[in-house]
Amino acid sequence: MDIFLGVIIGLVVLMFLVTAHEFGHFLMARKNGVNVVEFGICFPPRAIAWIKDQKTGKWRRLPRKEWDKERVSKVVYSDGDKKLAQKGMVFSLNWLPIGGFCQMDGESDADTRKGTFGAASYWSKTKILFGGVAANWLVAFIIFTILAWTGMPTFLEGQFTVGADTRVEREPVQITSVAEDSPAEKADIQANDKILAIDGTEVWSSDDISEANKAHAGSEVTYKIARGENDAEIIETDVKLNPEDAEYLLGVTMSSSQALSYSTWSAPIVGAGLTLQLTGETFRGVGVLLWDLISGIGSQFSFDAGVRESGQAAISEAGESVSGPVGIIGVLFPAFTSAGPANLAFLAALISVSLACMNVLPIPALDGGRWLLITIYKLRKKKLTKEVEEKIVSRAMIALLALIAIVTVLDIVRIAS
Repeated sequence: MDIFLGVIIGLVVLMFLVTAHEFGHFLMARKNGVNVVEFGICFPPRAIAWIKDQKTGKWRRLPRKEWDKERVSKVVYSDGDKKLAQKGMVFSLNWLPIGGFCQMDGESDADTRKGTFGAASYWSKTKILFGGVAANWLVAFIIFTILAWTGMPTFLEGQFTVGADTRVEREPVQITSVAEDSPAEKADIQANDKILAIDGTEVWSSDDISEANKAHAGSEVTYKIARGENDAEIIETDVKLNPEDAEYLLGVTMSSSQALSYSTWSAPIVGAGLTLQLTGETFRGVGVLLWDLISGIGSQFSFDAGVRESGQAAISEAGESVSGPVGIIGVLFPAFTSAGPANLAFLAALISVSLACMNVLPIPALDGGRWLLITIYKLRKKKLTKEVEEKIVSRAMIALLALIAIVTVLDIVRIAS
């Protein structure tokens, strides 16, 4: 049930983040005089649609029989190419929960009709293409700002904070189960007890407890625990740990403990700082991933067996560090959902940052790549024809989809194993 709920939440969050990205394109297109043919939430087939009349500015429900008739009057352009003019912009809700889309008029850079993307200025195209990236960074900033106020989980070493306005709270480690006839059961340690200290030393993580137990294996230690509603009862109990070679030392399973940091006036600063920090970490991670792949593949041509083996390890490490839609929705979201709303919100913001960073990359099928393509042809003072643009973008899209398919297969293999 937890996995099912996590998958549903994952789909909703990803749909929201992609829709926010497309809404960024939509706002910049409208602001820069480019007509939007349709803005859709989720992907077709359509569930319901509305159309905004260009003359009156009013919205009306678009009957199903008119779904293929939004474009009504034929227009013949000077080149003899027949095109269809549209009555107004369509807003649709669709059935496939995999994001959203913003369909602009004349998305080819070669289109010269007024109100099309192609006819917009270079600066307008830049703003439109990176509007989605800016929207994802803005979403991350807002989420991190709210978390800084309500309780920010700590995931990064050196995670950005404003020291003068940061209060850190830690939840003690909680016992989730106790093994039968274990040292813990004999010492009357119970499920839901919270471990506060061992031999007078405070512990704040399951690692602290494991290390303390290893240091005192086979010896007697004193556990200080909190029990009951609102930790009303504080108990100290002596535990005779098992020897080091035993199956376990204490005989319990524990929940992970997490520190939460709270800010007041500096919450927006923390939101902006953490967004920048994670952006840098994302780009650094992409760089390391590419280096591992390139160096790993290159090392396979070496005559040295040791070099080839280390190269294979680098390739394997690169593959394990990448997660696709199946891994994100099927593994990450269920895990973060069960960890609580603050952790789930942090994951959503992190994915929003990742979407922004990925779309900046110079891959023709993505925003950054399209902008780079337009920029190169502008600097060369050559016309980017529709045929050339479609050929480059379509080939890049095929390569991108192939990569997604490979990553998806790896995700499934990892989950199955």
